[in-house]
Amino acid sequence: MAIAAKTIPLLSERAYERVKHDIICCLIPPGAEISEAMLCAQYKLGKAPVRMALSRLAHDGLVRAIPRRGYMVTPVTLKDIQDVFELRLMLEPQAARLAAGRVDAKRLRLLDEICRAGYQPGEAKSTARFLEANKEFHVSIAQASGNARLAHAVAQLLDEMTRLLHLGLGMRNRSQEMQHEHRSLMRALVRGEGGKAETICREQIEAARQMVMKAMLNCDSLLNVAIAAQVR
Repeated sequence: MAIAAKTIPLLSERAYERVKHDIICCLIPPGAEISEAMLCAQYKLGKAPVRMALSRLAHDGLVRAIPRRGYMVTPVTLKDIQDVFELRLMLEPQAARLAAGRVDAKRLRLLDEICRAGYQPGEAKSTARFLEANKEFHVSIAQASGNARLAHAVAQLLDEMTRLLHLGLGMRNRSQEMQHEHRSLMRALVRGEGGKAETICREQIEAARQMVMKAMLNCDSLLNVAIAAQVR
């Protein structure tokens, strides 16, 4: 019994991480209906770990319960996009200004090198690797601001961005554009040009917003889910 009691939390953590990853990477698409039985079969896990994982995912806002049917992956709505990008515009440009002249240039260059490898649209693994490096690039800048609460808020916000960017990057390959954006921002940060870094950061966030909005508007099924979620 003691062994079983220790095993279930470990399996629950595994179930949580795997399902969360697949939702964020859109391998389980927004609006999809899922069930305990389906996930147990797909991930070869028992009911208890899957049930605990679904409870955590519901708390995270990634799934919602459907009475007598199971769960639905939370849709990505147009309002989600606007809200997240508005918050990014409030926080990240200021973080970039504060970080100017204080960044770890070596770490930023390392993360930029990973991003330069690019990704293949529609290929989950390469897109996930690219987005993780991109996230760490921006989190590192926020950490260099010297404001730990600001850095934590930016990191949480960028986690929420991941699903949105998976949708946007799946439409076309933007790796070359994003590489140029990284280099120009990094140059301003290393030189201690706070005002310029703030402006570049703001422009980059606006470009990302346009990319994701275009992806949503060009994808009928996702847009229908979004509209349905907004008017429910």
